[in-house]
Amino acid sequence: MSDADASRPEPEPGPDGERGPEPDGEPEPGPDGGPGPASGAERRTVTDPAALKALAHPLRLKILRHLAVFGPATSTTLAAALGENTGTLSYHLRRLERGGFIEDVSDRPNSRERWWRGVRGLDVRRPAQDEMTDGERAVAGALDRMRLDEDVELARRFAEGQAESEGWMRGSRSLSHLTKDEVTAFHDAYLDLLARFARGPEDAPPDAKPVLLRWFALPAE
Repeated sequence: MSDADASRPEPEPGPDGERGPEPDGEPEPGPDGGPGPASGAERRTVTDPAALKALAHPLRLKILRHLAVFGPATSTTLAAALGENTGTLSYHLRRLERGGFIEDVSDRPNSRERWWRGVRGLDVRRPAQDEMTDGERAVAGALDRMRLDEDVELARRFAEGQAESEGWMRGSRSLSHLTKDEVTAFHDAYLDLLARFARGPEDAPPDAKPVLLRWFALPAE
């Protein structure tokens, strides 16, 4: 297939994003702490570099992914699932809570332990490059590299498993000629589509699976 043949898409996954760039910040890959806001829901924006720094740790990303896939958990259940001790998990849970990425589950008041879930409706952004210090840019770069390593592994799994996935693995690739504003419009339309299908594990029907969704765009030359 030629790159210009948009009518015959080929599978190809890509890295995730949250919002198109706006004057007050740059798009930040989502924390995977839960689905994005449902259509019409109020978004909570996170732009504080100190809060975003809470994401730049492999174990915290694993915590957020576990909460997104399996729903609310305690430090004990997370420690068992991730192979860590409860003291370590408690420390990282507090960092994520201070960053605004997780919250208490208030409807379990009789539990001896705190139950945690990913905060819904986050519009995660990083400050513009020229507004970050050298240290903050280093943190952002470290987070990008962690995300890239994961996405490369996901692309490998996609290539190896798509044929036997019984339709669960889907993707496409294409080429168009767009202005920068049109790329932003495409990105926003993609986010609207994500919001349309947003659902957490507590709300999922019995035949649903957690599905990782990715897209990216870049100039061809």
